[in-house]
Amino acid sequence: MFKKDNNPVRIFALGGLGEIGKNMYIVEVGPEIYVIDAGLKFPEDEMLGIDIVIPDITYLIENQLRIKGIFLTHGHEDHIGAISYVLRSIKIPIYGTKLTLGLVEDQLMEAGIQTADLREIHSETVLEFEHASVSFFRTTHSIPDSVGIVVHTPDGAIVNTGDFKFDQTPVDGIGPDYFKMSELGEKGVLCLMSDSTNADHPGFTGSEGLAGEELSDSCYSAEGRVIVASFASNIHRIQQVLDAAVLTNRKVAIIGKNMRRVIDISMGLGYISAEEDLIIPVSDIGKLPDDKIVLLTTGGQGEPLVALGKMATKTHKQASIKQGDTVIIAFPPLPGHEKAVSKTIDQLFRAGANVIYGGRKIQVSGHASQEELKMMLGFMKPQYFIPIHGDYSMQQVHGKLAEATGMDPDQIYLLENGEVFEYKNQQARINGKVPSGNVLIDGLGIGDVGNIVLRDRRLLSQDGILIVVVTLCKEKKQIVSGPEIISRGFVYVRESEELFEKSNEMVEQIITKCMKDHIIDWSTLKTSIRESLSHFLFERTKRRPMILPVIMEI
Repeated sequence: MFKKDNNPVRIFALGGLGEIGKNMYIVEVGPEIYVIDAGLKFPEDEMLGIDIVIPDITYLIENQLRIKGIFLTHGHEDHIGAISYVLRSIKIPIYGTKLTLGLVEDQLMEAGIQTADLREIHSETVLEFEHASVSFFRTTHSIPDSVGIVVHTPDGAIVNTGDFKFDQTPVDGIGPDYFKMSELGEKGVLCLMSDSTNADHPGFTGSEGLAGEELSDSCYSAEGRVIVASFASNIHRIQQVLDAAVLTNRKVAIIGKNMRRVIDISMGLGYISAEEDLIIPVSDIGKLPDDKIVLLTTGGQGEPLVALGKMATKTHKQASIKQGDTVIIAFPPLPGHEKAVSKTIDQLFRAGANVIYGGRKIQVSGHASQEELKMMLGFMKPQYFIPIHGDYSMQQVHGKLAEATGMDPDQIYLLENGEVFEYKNQQARINGKVPSGNVLIDGLGIGDVGNIVLRDRRLLSQDGILIVVVTLCKEKKQIVSGPEIISRGFVYVRESEELFEKSNEMVEQIITKCMKDHIIDWSTLKTSIRESLSHFLFERTKRRPMILPVIMEI
C-alpha cells in the first residue's frame, strides 16, 4: 500500500466526454500522469473533407516528463487510433494486451514510426510506480483482449472500465473477471469511470453468440452470394463469418485493405482461426457458383458504409451488388450516422439485394446496456462516479442509473472534456479546466484545418464560389483586361448571362470610380468589389457565394 500524502488525485478527459470516440482519459496522482487510451473519432457531417479527428494533447506535451505511459483498454480505433500522432510529439511507453499492441504496431509501421516503446501486459499484470500502481481486469467486448484499467492511489482505486458488456456466451469462451471486479469494490474504489455508450438502452445487451447463430442461419437460407459488412476491428464478428462460411460450405473473399490487414494480424497472433483454403482472392469469386461465396467487406478507417455504397452503385473496383445477393449489415449504426446507413440500405435494395439489418441479433452491440451498467456500479461500489464515453445525454442517463443504485447525486460528476475532477484532503470538487479540443486530420495535414477553413468549406458547399479576375495598369489608371467572372457551384452560367453581364458592369464601375478617386490600394479595392457584388447577387438570387476578387497589375 502507498503511504497517504497530500498529493491530489486529478481526473479529466482530453476526449470521449460529450462525444462518441476520441477517447483519452487522464489520471494524475501527485506529480505522475497516467494516460488511458488515445483514440480517434470519425468526422461529423459539417467537418467537410476531414479524414479523422484526434484529441488536442497540448497539456500532455507541456507535461510529458511527468507521464508514466499510455495504458490501452482494447484495440478499437476510437481507443488507439491517435497513438501514432501522439508519439510524434511525445516519447512514452505504451502498455497494452497482445492483440491491442499488434494492432498498434501495425498502425505505427504505416506511420513510419519504428522506435516505439511497446510493453505487453495481461489481466494479471501489476505495474508499480512511485506514487501509484496500475492493474488490469478482464472484460468482454466485440474484440478480444479487452481489459479495464485500475490506477491504485493512496486514496483508493481509480477504475476505467473501457468498453464492456457482460456477455455470458462470448465467442472466444473467455468471460469477464467478475471476481476481480467484486474484489476491487470490496477494497474500495475512489472513482469509477464507466462506458456510457448504451446507457439509454434498457435491459441487457445481446450476446455475441446469438449473432453467430443468425449469421449461420442467413448463410444457409441465402440462395446467392452473401455479403457481410462489418467493422474491421470487430474480430469476434469476423471469426463468426469465417465459421458460418465453413458450416455452409462457402469460401470467403475479403474486400478492403483495412479488413485484410486486421485479419492477417489477428491470425498471426492466434485470435482468428481458419483453414488456409477458406479465404480466396477477390479475383477468384467469378470462378465459383454464387451460393459458394461470402464477401467480407469494410471501408476506410474500418467504416463499412463506404464500400457498400460503392458496391451498390457499381463504382467499386473489386465487386458490385447484383440481383439475388444477400447483404448482412453486421454492425450497429454509429450515433450520428443513421442517415448514411439508411441511404446505403436504400441503394442496396435498388441494386436487387436482400438486406438483413435493423433490430436483428446480427447487429448486437459491444457495449453494456442499463442492467449491465448497474451491475458494474454494484460490483465497484464507487465513492464517486464519472460517466464517460458517450454524448452528454448518455452520460446524464448513466448518472441517473447510478442514482437508482443508491449513489448520492453529489457524488456523480458529469464532466466535459478538459474539466478537472480533483480529490484532495478527503474532499472532491471541480477544479478548473485544461486545454482540450479537436485536432483535425486532413490528408497529411495535422491540425492545419481550423474553424475558418471549415467555415469556408461550408460556404463553398452551400452557395458556391465566384472569382472576379481583372488586370489593371496602375500608371495609366485603366483596366487592361477583364473583368472576367468565373463561377463554380453558384448558378448555371449559360442560363444567367444577364446576371453576369450586370456583375461585370458593376465591377468595372467600382474599379473606374476607385481609380478616379485615386484609391489604388488593392485591399480596399477588393473589399469594395466583394461587398458590392455580394449585396447585388443576394438581391437577385438570395444566395451568398464566396467572392474572390483577383487583381493583377502590369
